[in-house]
Amino acid sequence: MLGTLGGLAAQDGFGSMDLKQHIRGIPDFPKPGILFYDISTLLRHADAWQVAMGRMAKMVRAYQPDVLAGIESRGFLLAAPLALKLGCGFIMLRKRGKLPGALVSYDYDLEYGKDRIEIQADAIKPGQRVVVVDDLLATGGTMAAAIHLLRSVGAEVPAAVALIELTFLGGREKIGVPFESLLSYDD
Repeated sequence: MLGTLGGLAAQDGFGSMDLKQHIRGIPDFPKPGILFYDISTLLRHADAWQVAMGRMAKMVRAYQPDVLAGIESRGFLLAAPLALKLGCGFIMLRKRGKLPGALVSYDYDLEYGKDRIEIQADAIKPGQRVVVVDDLLATGGTMAAAIHLLRSVGAEVPAAVALIELTFLGGREKIGVPFESLLSYDD
């Protein structure tokens, strides 16, 4: 039994490890007024990293993915080991100009400008089940763009997941698929 999410108790061999204790908040990064949730402290703690990957694998497995799509760049850190653990494929959703070969792209609006996300044109076979993975869901713009892009190449997107959700920003309402996270912050 997985137990309570949000970094609380879980039956995973590590008792009630609180994963929030392994995430560092850095104020005013990358600009004043932003509190950055730094997952590097979790990644370098072997036991916490194992617990996080185990809990996320259990969460993602329920959606029966064929492929996990990691969003650049911290989403790669989660999606690649999860795909390996679950025995499914892994693809990268990248910013403009980072992937070789024929590409499909999607332009989307950010709070202060525009951005583009790209996928290799042959990365997904039509009908494949693709779960989108990122480190953090904030306003939902990038994740919504990723889902739109995947659907445009024929993927079925049953869900999206993240290690962290900033619930006060309402991102899950924008993405249009079931969403789950291990940890949430309400302010």
